Amino acid sequence: MKLTQRPRRNRNTEALRQMVAETELRVSQLVLPLFLVDGKDQQQAISTMPGIFRLSPDLTLKLIEKAVGLGVKSFDLFPALPESKKDKYGTESLNPNGLMPTTLKMIRDKFPDVTLITDVALDPYSSDGHDGIVENGKILNDETVELLAKMSLVHARAGADIISPSDMMDGRVGAIREALDNEGFTNTGILSYSVKYASCFYGPFREALDSAPKFGDKKTYQMDFRNTREALREIDLDVAEGADMVMVKPALSYLDVIAKVKAHTHLPVAAYNVSGEYSLIKAGHKAGIMDETRGMVETLYSIRRAGADVIFTYFALEMAQWLRDNRN
Repeated sequence: MKLTQRPRRNRNTEALRQMVAETELRVSQLVLPLFLVDGKDQQQAISTMPGIFRLSPDLTLKLIEKAVGLGVKSFDLFPALPESKKDKYGTESLNPNGLMPTTLKMIRDKFPDVTLITDVALDPYSSDGHDGIVENGKILNDETVELLAKMSLVHARAGADIISPSDMMDGRVGAIREALDNEGFTNTGILSYSVKYASCFYGPFREALDSAPKFGDKKTYQMDFRNTREALREIDLDVAEGADMVMVKPALSYLDVIAKVKAHTHLPVAAYNVSGEYSLIKAGHKAGIMDETRGMVETLYSIRRAGADVIFTYFALEMAQWLRDNRN
């Protein structure tokens, strides 16, 4: 057979495949989410997320030390609170001596050079399990935004580098930016969950924080999975309000959205490889139908290939080790 073009020539050896590879993934692009609990020497397993734990501040510091040793230097913090500290208005979120600000200060003191990102939403603090204040079965937008801005200040004062509102309330980026600037936190960034879909892939995360809604669902504020033009509208609004980075969440079912957002904005684009995506790979490996490491690598490279500049993933440590072992 006489062929002028034979694409397989560029795949003949590993060295050649490495030379022409189009997508690069660096450990510096990985963010490790951390689940926090009060106490000391507390390590609580999350049944639906094998290998992931809720950790007390002292053990969180040990995990961060391990992560830094692998080159992972960015962390996203989520508090898991007992029901006794939750109420209708999420008032614990404003406690300057609460779990989140206390842990932030401890991490900042020991690891001054890491990047600390904090989740800003009411669901971990709300007795209703929603991301906003609930009145008569409805999620109140403007009242919630006012509270989120105050929460952001608590985090900034405790040492957060980046505030990351995940609530999907209208106008919250602008309100948070104004509140931060008014208190002199002009260098504190905002990474907005600009495009967060109402998704079934969040189930294990809600177990981790015990933050599932006590009634209804989140479809009145999180996005409809059928929409993409709406995603670009959300991006434009958050950019106009002062976001420094934008997020698409989840990742795997929304690779097309990541690509469109990347082409649409000049801001860094983050994607969240969410709990359900993580747990599916773990379950597939346990069932003997796929290799966990290969599934992890292929997944994270696909998210990067789609255009994500930053990837939030529970596989951050395993991927960092893989990148170290396979560095060419």
